[in-house]
Amino acid sequence: MAGISTSGYKDYLAGLFAGVSAVATGHPFDTVKVKLQKHNTEAHMVQYRNGLHCTARILKTEGIKGLYRGATSSFVGMAIESSLFFGIYSQTKVYLQGGVQSGEPQLQVIIPSAAYSGAIISFVLGPTELIKCRMQIQGTDSLVPKSSRYSSPLDCAIKTVKAEGVKGIFRGSCTTLLRESIGNAVFFSVYENVRYHLHSNVKAASSNYDNPIDIGIGIITGGLGGVSFWLTVLPLDVAKTLIQTDPNKNCPRNPFKVLSSIYRRAGFKGCYAGLGPTVSRAFPANAATIVAWELAMKMLGIKHD
Repeated sequence: MAGISTSGYKDYLAGLFAGVSAVATGHPFDTVKVKLQKHNTEAHMVQYRNGLHCTARILKTEGIKGLYRGATSSFVGMAIESSLFFGIYSQTKVYLQGGVQSGEPQLQVIIPSAAYSGAIISFVLGPTELIKCRMQIQGTDSLVPKSSRYSSPLDCAIKTVKAEGVKGIFRGSCTTLLRESIGNAVFFSVYENVRYHLHSNVKAASSNYDNPIDIGIGIITGGLGGVSFWLTVLPLDVAKTLIQTDPNKNCPRNPFKVLSSIYRRAGFKGCYAGLGPTVSRAFPANAATIVAWELAMKMLGIKHD
């Protein structure tokens, strides 16, 4: 296990920078995604034509702050989650490689490292996403009466625990675990392989390349990894949103049963509700995440081959 502590706390610190960058870039897109998932898959809700229509409605009725509704819990959650995720991923990968830095990416190392890290952080992410989603859906066109709305993320957490017990705050966590394990295995498989091949081609073409090229590669690899993540697991995310925001505390928790009922009501399109803003967000948010992570590692002196 000696090889696992090569960077120690620095791996976790680099992950924290990555998480803050992800929320700052991606939260407005996420708000639109959650509203589309809630409104366009359930009956008796205001239906949005697309992501732009939803965004325009939010800006018209709430202004820019409406797009950042629920961001406080996201910043806290993502800072902790991202710190844990990138730290655990980096150190698990080193451990599985036996402390030996290999050249070409090894899927037998990347997939279990990413899936394990995703499973661990889902226990932090589940409660923070529940609060975030409940805050996000109570804005524009919400059917929730104003007297029943949450005044802050803390108010949401307290009321959820009072109404549903401590286990209520973890509602949808099994679906979050599935989403994070599968999605991150896909993300890092794409990121590591594309990164390796781009760096190999650039090195072959020029022996003198610097930070701007590194940043460019980070943007491409992070963006492609993020899009791959969401194309793979968006149906699970739709199910998670509905499980976490259902006012009935005894609602079905099995994501596959939830998806089955969505499919019967809204077809295949319903299972991919919010696809537009999700993919629009995935590229810039994950590009920012990876660039911040790689720059932080460089500043902290962590080697990333």
